[in-house]
Amino acid sequence: MRTTFDFAPLWRSTIGFDHLADLVDSTLRQATEDNYPPYNIERSGEDNYRITLAVAGFGVNDIMVTAEQNALAIEGRKPEGGAREYLYQGIAARPFRRVFNLADYVQVKQAAFQDGLLVIDLVREIPEAMKPRRIQIANASSPQIEQKKAA
Repeated sequence: MRTTFDFAPLWRSTIGFDHLADLVDSTLRQATEDNYPPYNIERSGEDNYRITLAVAGFGVNDIMVTAEQNALAIEGRKPEGGAREYLYQGIAARPFRRVFNLADYVQVKQAAFQDGLLVIDLVREIPEAMKPRRIQIANASSPQIEQKKAA
């Protein structure tokens, strides 16, 4: 399986996307890591997303959600409990840390814990200054252009 990519064609026509190669590299490395806890990523609208993690055995106080710049980190750690003797332990309660890279302007809207699932809603809110806007083209016979010609 090929694990390296040639980004040379991309670099010839883009500026400021240097972090893209780093993002791809970190994602490829992460793919070989542990996939605990299982999760879903849904798109519920043009700019709305939802991440759902199956965190059976964890409580609200055992999980910490942190929104960083362009990243969402979710950590879970069970407090050290009393000594139990398990005959079989099928519910994993090991500590975990899962990090999701977020695109620009994607913000965490809310997080909720229900039925053993951690549900995190995200929304992309592009500032008005960054949205496309139509530029009015002045006519050559407009008074502003004629004044500039006379000067």
